[in-house]
Amino acid sequence: MPTTIEDPDDPRLQDYVGLTDVALRRRLEPEGGLYVAESEKVIRRALGAGHRPRSYLMAERWLTELADLVAEAEDHGVPVYVGEHDVIERLTGFHLHRGALASMHRPALPPLDAVLDGARRVLVLEDVVDHTNVGAVFRSAAALGVDAVLVTPRCADPLYRRSVRVSMGTVFQVPWTRVDPWPGGVEDLHRLGFSVAALALGDEAVGLDELAADPPERLALVLGTEGDGLSRHTVAAADTVVRIPMAGGVDSLNVAAAGAVAAWALRVRS
Repeated sequence: MPTTIEDPDDPRLQDYVGLTDVALRRRLEPEGGLYVAESEKVIRRALGAGHRPRSYLMAERWLTELADLVAEAEDHGVPVYVGEHDVIERLTGFHLHRGALASMHRPALPPLDAVLDGARRVLVLEDVVDHTNVGAVFRSAAALGVDAVLVTPRCADPLYRRSVRVSMGTVFQVPWTRVDPWPGGVEDLHRLGFSVAALALGDEAVGLDELAADPPERLALVLGTEGDGLSRHTVAAADTVVRIPMAGGVDSLNVAAAGAVAAWALRVRS
């Protein structure tokens, strides 16, 4: 049976304490190897990807909407906590208008070779620090046929609550892992048969249309951090530097928008 909570200081709810963006940014790693999935769609995608729940927290009306998940949780001894909206808000730090949260066991990251096995189009996120942008890149990658996403050691966590939410759960759909060290990882991409293109401004850059007209069979496109873009070491290590032609006096796009434009232009055509 679900457990009704009335005290936001209940120690059984530690996974859900202080889930605001400000609070989470202070945590270098989610405690206990966990992440938090928010909303029915995201939770179901996480479960569909084989991720295991630690517990659920939801408003009472969601016991009906998520009756199948609640029943399965009870069968496997996974706690289901139910509370009034004000109690949940005091616990998490935000209003839970999407109805339900799940504390999930964080899966081990797969090795690079496994993630890239059979891949033809890959996005690499170099030090992208905004979780909204990371989530948006994953959503575009899923929609536009990108086979995998790689994130560098200093890139924001794709399993951070905002990243997962913005991605609409596609972080569970698109294979991904961290590539470390970086930019030394460019050599690993070469070893696996990838050409590496750096999306950057510069006199040596070719237009995206030119690269898309005759793309390599296996291509990894590297997107840089907000503001500063790619490091000079990454640009130097890449096989090609590519830019998206701009109009209207604009020199560049937001990294998530640029990734979507490039992914569409470079998509594998059957």
